[in-house]
Amino acid sequence: MLWYWLFAIVLFMLFQSVTDVITSSPLAYSEFKELLHGGKVNEVTLAETTVSGTLKSGGLDAILPKNRAESVKCNADGLCPFNAVRVADPDLVKDLDAAHVRYFGQQHSEWLSTLLSWALPLLLLFWMWGAMAKRGGVAAGLFDVGKSRARVYMQSKTGVSFNDVAGIDEARDELMEIVDFLKSPQRYRRLGGRIPKGVLIVGPPGTGKTLLARAVAGEAGVPFFSISGSEFVEMFVGVGAARVRDMFVQAQKVAPCIIFIDELDALGRARGVAGVVGGYNEQEQTLNQLLVEMDGFDTNKGVIILGATNRPEILDPALLRPGRFDRHVALDRPDLKGRQTILQVHARDVRLAPDVDLAAVAAKTPGLAGADLANLINEAALLAARRGKERVERGDLEEAVDRVIAGMEKRSRLINPMEKETVAFHEAGHALTAEFRAHADRVAKVSIIPRGIAALGYTQQLPTEDRYLLKKSELLDRMDVLLGGRVAEELVFGDLSTGAQNDLQMATDLARRMVAQYGMSERVGLATFEQPAAAPYAPAQPSNTAYSERTARLIDGEIARLLDEAHARVRVTLREQRALLDALARQLLDHETVERDALQALVREHAARPVAVPSAAPAVEQVAQVAQVAQVGDRQSGR
Repeated sequence: MLWYWLFAIVLFMLFQSVTDVITSSPLAYSEFKELLHGGKVNEVTLAETTVSGTLKSGGLDAILPKNRAESVKCNADGLCPFNAVRVADPDLVKDLDAAHVRYFGQQHSEWLSTLLSWALPLLLLFWMWGAMAKRGGVAAGLFDVGKSRARVYMQSKTGVSFNDVAGIDEARDELMEIVDFLKSPQRYRRLGGRIPKGVLIVGPPGTGKTLLARAVAGEAGVPFFSISGSEFVEMFVGVGAARVRDMFVQAQKVAPCIIFIDELDALGRARGVAGVVGGYNEQEQTLNQLLVEMDGFDTNKGVIILGATNRPEILDPALLRPGRFDRHVALDRPDLKGRQTILQVHARDVRLAPDVDLAAVAAKTPGLAGADLANLINEAALLAARRGKERVERGDLEEAVDRVIAGMEKRSRLINPMEKETVAFHEAGHALTAEFRAHADRVAKVSIIPRGIAALGYTQQLPTEDRYLLKKSELLDRMDVLLGGRVAEELVFGDLSTGAQNDLQMATDLARRMVAQYGMSERVGLATFEQPAAAPYAPAQPSNTAYSERTARLIDGEIARLLDEAHARVRVTLREQRALLDALARQLLDHETVERDALQALVREHAARPVAVPSAAPAVEQVAQVAQVAQVGDRQSGR
């Protein structure tokens, strides 16, 4: 390497200069003058700072001290080399001429010092530049600014197969066909079929989009180019387009392969939305180059593009047309069976106690995505290890569920007795209202232990089954449960607190959707007054021009009517069950947490009338995307 050669040359030169000094006999300048006048100097070489040459061996001890004369080493010819430091002596040349000594001049060479004066700083600069490049600094890849930054993995490096993917069976089956394309393309070409150019994976965060793409590469055993959409766009205009070109060139060299672009929305945002200035101009150029490359490459070579995004509504339509991203694979949050399978996959390397039932854990975690479930298993394992256990027990998993859903316990938070009593009656109101509503989800746990940032307590409800359709009666029961805590505070204390802020917000939103989206108000009618979401994962936006002010007042009036009626129903229920409300609140104050079994025992002992039985009739009337778990969090004012 060049560095080794440079080091060797410098070391040799330093060694040579030191050797020259050592092999010569060092003399004082005065001693040299005495030897010169005594006729003992044979010849002299004059340099700017030194005087060197040879001496005649005979008679040195008569001029030099004994120890100095003995230190002079002479050769076989009788000549003794010497070296002295030159001092300012204008008469030296005259003295040499008078002694008839042959002398030479030596020109001083400054090439080494000159070289070191500019070469060392330059080498130091390049070394610092390289160090910054390795750490991803500003100088990183300045000469390779147009090169693709895609990380390339082979089959052995991805470490993921379809055995690691669970809970999304339909999407996995869809992508297994892509693997078959890459393994045996002739099977499809013989009938004139064309391999899809691109597959777009769409789904909420944490549902396994990246994991699924890596599993495709692991199963196919082909190179896997992985890059984020944001890595294409830089501050330099044209860099993103150059990187796109370079990535496709590299991919075609190692085809068949897979190009995976994560967070595609960072690169494929619809053009013309925010103008054509600055970074947006660069982003549009990069997108244009991607569109051109996807049109230009030959799919028969086996290059398949996978894209992943959770915001498909903002992608450019040109990306989504057939011929580019031919297939769209939608991922959703897993159902009960899918959650159980995902928990089993993530628990393979975790030592579980025999009493652990992953099916029960799956039933307690509706609405959680695959990443949430993986985090749940990890939290349980960390909790068990922190407590010095040999295995993860059922209690560890239950506490991990509470932590993932409601947040970490805040036992150090000091709450005065009055606030604690208010929270207890508030949560008891939620729980009892749910127990006395036929269509409400059953209460699994009630707690007044502070959790998360601002939750002072929570009531956990679990559905008996996965639901995709909800009837009007079920929505009204859910509204009653949301108002249960507020009404309990009114009945017991005759005053109100700020703890019901989140409950009122959720109840108002539910009432607005019933009136303006689901057509569940007779006065408003069947019309819908909110613009539908542009994609399944985008929230519906209210329209400013779709209806008149009179209709807006009518909608507001119907929302208020639904909330008032719910408030009246809950007030009647809790007034009838006041003894049960007091008993549940007292138990919460004593134990801080009441499980399902203890709640049922209290209801049997203190209930004024039988508890409503959940209806088993199928829900077929209205479509409502409502969360399957009602986590009612009490929040401080202003949070």
